Amino acid sequence: MPFELIAGHPALDLINTLDWRFRAEGPEDLLKTYADLLRFVEESKLLTPDELRRLRAARNVRGAKRALRQAVELREALADIFYAWLEGRSPAPESRATIEKQFKAALLAQKLNWNRTPPIQWDWASIDAELPVAALALAAEELITSPDAAGVRACEDPGCRWLFLDSSKNHTRRWCDMKICGNRMKARRFKAKLAKP
Repeated sequence: MPFELIAGHPALDLINTLDWRFRAEGPEDLLKTYADLLRFVEESKLLTPDELRRLRAARNVRGAKRALRQAVELREALADIFYAWLEGRSPAPESRATIEKQFKAALLAQKLNWNRTPPIQWDWASIDAELPVAALALAAEELITSPDAAGVRACEDPGCRWLFLDSSKNHTRRWCDMKICGNRMKARRFKAKLAKP
């Protein structure tokens, strides 16, 4: 089943892979395996088909487990940072440290190759199975350091609270997806009105 990439940026879509993060019954993790991680970066168009073929063919089990763990660490650090910004609090020092570490590792995994276009290539010898994490870290850095970060919002459904970039004309978008959470919340309000004497 494809991921719901509705956030407007891969870093926010990554955070949203822990679905129902604030639900009383507990969340649902959509990144359970390395194959899920590869599918996510493929659907997000963060890696080329050749890079994905190479990763799938490598069958590096130990590296795949490490990469999945790093992707989840990155996701949770990003979640802490963006929800902290939205709630007007400071993110945990551990979250900042995780993100800084992963940004630096992603930058070190690149090299210049003047005989190729584009000239910046991944250094496969140093990165191997962690390539999806490096690509996600670079995408996250791009968002965090851009003016677009000011447009990050959380869905107003208290159980959902998926993050998204509000690119609406008046910056008044309230739901991650109007057809899902927007309609659900409208139905709840309508039932509450009917229940009032």
